[in-house]
Amino acid sequence: MTSKEQLIELLLTKPKSKLITPLINEVESLSKINLQCDAELLKGVWELKWSSSTQPWLKQAPWLENLQVLDPIQNKGMNLLRLTGPIGALAVIAVEAELSINGDNQVGVRFKKGGWIGPSVSNGWRPKLLKNTNQSFPAWLDITALDESLRICRGNAGTCFALLKRPDLLVSDWIPQFPN
Repeated sequence: MTSKEQLIELLLTKPKSKLITPLINEVESLSKINLQCDAELLKGVWELKWSSSTQPWLKQAPWLENLQVLDPIQNKGMNLLRLTGPIGALAVIAVEAELSINGDNQVGVRFKKGGWIGPSVSNGWRPKLLKNTNQSFPAWLDITALDESLRICRGNAGTCFALLKRPDLLVSDWIPQFPN
């Protein structure tokens, strides 16, 4: 089993394992990132499975889904926090962001609005109560490993994140698609 396969297995079954950090380091050391060519790999709904942060909303919990919806082609992203199970569809805490590709491995993030998003109703429309945010500092993510299933990144504050793609969730459910 490769280090990437081992890491994914632990992220899914034992997200508090002490083996995750060395596996992340190994996967990162084997990874070559070029977002100028591979930005399309970022597109999707990603679930946070592990974080080096001590912030409770950046920790993996079995009752909480911490999702990132990324569409780098439209320069849009969204962070979502929702409870697992059927009740999760009723209320989602969301932060909308504008994304930019800043070189070979960096994604710039400018948070725009935050608040509540309701359940999907007719034709996929969702009620929203979002307020403009005042981001006073530049934010970014250095993408250190990326493929169709796993993304490892490090934020501007030094936090490391490991996320797995959720193929069961669609970007278009959260970010409207506009014709080019």
